[in-house]
Amino acid sequence: MENTKQPFIKDFLLFLKEYKVVSLAAAFVMGEASTGLVQSLVKDVLLPIAAPLMSAETWREAVLVIGPVRISYGSFLADFINFIILALLIFIVAKKVIKSEKEKKS
Repeated sequence: MENTKQPFIKDFLLFLKEYKVVSLAAAFVMGEASTGLVQSLVKDVLLPIAAPLMSAETWREAVLVIGPVRISYGSFLADFINFIILALLIFIVAKKVIKSEKEKKS
């Protein structure tokens, strides 16, 4: 019974190392944390500053009315800004990782 466990454990450890599962898990946790941080930045700092420029007292209530159609653009704007900031952060990190991998290969 002891011999069957050793190959399984070795295979499992090799899998973790080969596919960098621990690094992937750490990146996922950091991604979740940065998402919360960016959402707070947008909703609690940027949009309240922009609220006076919008057509409502608070950015969440910003609505564009065209006849019978009401378009609530305040929360869409918040999600759009979140997306742009997160995409920019991912781009910057990816460029640095690609650059460091190219330097390692050289």
